[in-house]
Amino acid sequence: MSVESIPVSDEALMMRFQAGDRGALSTLVRRHKTSMYNFVMRQVRSRSVAEDLTQDVFVRLVQSASTFKHEARFTSWLYAIARNLCIDHLRRGGLRHAASLDAPIGREDDASGATLGERLADPTPAASAERSVVSADIGARVNRAVESLPMEQREVFLLRQLARVPFRDIAEMTGVSENTVKSRMRYALERLQEALADYEEFARALR
Repeated sequence: MSVESIPVSDEALMMRFQAGDRGALSTLVRRHKTSMYNFVMRQVRSRSVAEDLTQDVFVRLVQSASTFKHEARFTSWLYAIARNLCIDHLRRGGLRHAASLDAPIGREDDASGATLGERLADPTPAASAERSVVSADIGARVNRAVESLPMEQREVFLLRQLARVPFRDIAEMTGVSENTVKSRMRYALERLQEALADYEEFARALR
């Protein structure tokens, strides 16, 4: 039976890959490539660079596979690799492109790569034209708010929201206390709330 047909954790798949199971690696790549691209894209703000760096993340996964420990959380380990590659790129002066507001933001189980605005839109066929227009505007405002966050806050927000990395692991990655990480997340969420403040009355009317 193939690994795809068996419910198995990322950590177990990684251990299988360490033991020589290349199918396990293929499963990990398929499972995480969309959300990884989304995370990298939000950091470097260039589609072509994000594509290259996402590929580099998985190359580095292969090269560093022996360093993965069975007690580690796979996504924390993988996103630490991605974070370091993004930092190296930005330090080389790679941030030269304006952010794309329609860049896809997906979850690991969301292969569509939908934008954040699309995910906020009402999915029902009966949604009114007004609701659709407002949803699109909300999505654009959220995207701009995320992209305008200070790098430290944006990084925590993306690691937490896209990759579901625990606060304690983010703290270890970034070299700050867990309380500092939580504070950065709180500030990021406050900025997003400010970006949507104009729509509070509209949202209440829809309830």
